[in-house]
Amino acid sequence: MLPSLRLIGALAVALGVLAAGAFALQAHDRNDRLGDADLTMQRYVVSRLAAPTPAHVREHWVQRLSRVEGIPAPAVRAYARAQLTAPRGCGIGWTTLAGIGYVESHHGTLGGRTLLADGHSSSPIVGPALDGTGDFAAIRSTPASRALHGDAVWEHAVGPMQFLPETWSRYATDGDGDGHADALDLDDAAATAARYLCADGGDLRTGVAWEKAVLSYNHSEEYADAVYAAATAYAHRAG
Repeated sequence: MLPSLRLIGALAVALGVLAAGAFALQAHDRNDRLGDADLTMQRYVVSRLAAPTPAHVREHWVQRLSRVEGIPAPAVRAYARAQLTAPRGCGIGWTTLAGIGYVESHHGTLGGRTLLADGHSSSPIVGPALDGTGDFAAIRSTPASRALHGDAVWEHAVGPMQFLPETWSRYATDGDGDGHADALDLDDAAATAARYLCADGGDLRTGVAWEKAVLSYNHSEEYADAVYAAATAYAHRAG
């Protein structure tokens, strides 16, 4: 998250059931400084994030998990594929990606949208203009980024995983093998998020590395707590 961006919501979890309301439309960038965050203490028990994942993503598994978790099937498929194709040794699980996907955009369904079979939302998800007003940073758009969000003046985070275009340009990954990395396609956005979270080479099966990775995505302990709460709820439901 950019240092001056507004937190616009919090994720509530009660009895393992995710409640409506989350951080949403948050921009983030790996260049953000972690500041005074204490990454020597293990605040998260990552064993609670573990959930069964098949060696190959099968449709019956996707559909069963979609029903159990209340996650759109295309999103389940995207997160599982992203786990299976993540950099070796990273240890990222689909539950972490699902936690981020929920917090960022409710799995591409924010604002009453639906997630289509091809991984796109029924209408594009574009964050607010980073125009320097209020608590927002001021970032000018570029000719390349304008093609993603249409604003000729100000930058926006885009897609269901809310990537800044400059960050997307460095980590973009084709998650569904269609030959094109599209920030508005959750298949590609989930695979890109996995690559981004794994970029520092840590093993996300340890609490300290997991926290560092999630804070690099959005530098807010409240955000990390929300992702962890969502991910553990998903893992618990998956059995």
